[in-house]
Amino acid sequence: MSALASKLFSKCVVGGRAALQARQFSAYPIDDSMFGLNDEEIALRQSIRQFADKELAPFADKIDKDNGWDQLRPFWKKLGDQGLLGITAPAEYGGSAMNYFSHVIAMEELSRAAGGIALSYGAHSNLCVNQICRNGSEEQKQKYLPKLISGEHMGALAMSEAQAGSDVVSMKLRAEKKGDKYILNGTKFWITNGPDADVLVVYAKTDPSKHQHGITCFLVEKNTPGFTQSPKLDKLGMRGSNTCELVFDNCEIHESQIMGGVGKGVYVLMTGLDYERLVLSGGPLGLMQAACDIAFDYAHQRTAFGQKIGSFQVI
Repeated sequence: MSALASKLFSKCVVGGRAALQARQFSAYPIDDSMFGLNDEEIALRQSIRQFADKELAPFADKIDKDNGWDQLRPFWKKLGDQGLLGITAPAEYGGSAMNYFSHVIAMEELSRAAGGIALSYGAHSNLCVNQICRNGSEEQKQKYLPKLISGEHMGALAMSEAQAGSDVVSMKLRAEKKGDKYILNGTKFWITNGPDADVLVVYAKTDPSKHQHGITCFLVEKNTPGFTQSPKLDKLGMRGSNTCELVFDNCEIHESQIMGGVGKGVYVLMTGLDYERLVLSGGPLGLMQAACDIAFDYAHQRTAFGQKIGSFQVI
């Protein structure tokens, strides 16, 4: 069993019964052996499940109603303490050095407890942390990863714009070189963790004439002059996963903040999307499992025509 799985299991098994009781519906066990998971992966799922049942699930309804959570930052620290924020990051930066399948398991179980918070977790741990692990310089990794992995800082990725969603390479955010700095002007939209992030992976056009080959990736810090994080949007779904517009108004970013090389942003972006789609697929799986938890429980409680509706053949 990995160090992360062992740590999670030892912390979560104590008080596990109380954690399950705090949840407002039964959690039905998943027979992972049927799907070929090994003992370590099964233990990882169980331990994250118990952690989420205790620390997240009891607050899910209020988070959704309020479109926010005043305990988000303390919870982020708990995620860091559990080793989940840097699940695929190397141990030398404080990470857990596990694989992407383990990351999917974490995403699934957190989503099963509260989909919006889990989405923010995925944006932080994969879209931001994993991208820096894969593409950052050693200096950038040393500077940003430890606090992102511990939960002291929150991370985000900003590529979409109001007129550049699916066709993301048509982005208009401009980065014009002046000396050893780049001046960013434009906006990003629908940015998960945008209102809260301390560190953001941002894509901008350094040479619009080259279209997708003129995109460069920058690491932008909160409170950088000329950079504004707008108020969060009042969304229909995934509430509690704070989302907003980012505004760049003559925002100066030093060239040392470029990640992956000038004009290489499209490679950083597209190769990252392969992993992002994989890891974030755990989100819908967890939400579907939560729906089953509620439906199965209800079917064994609701009585009609003198018997539990779960006994009806059609159910």
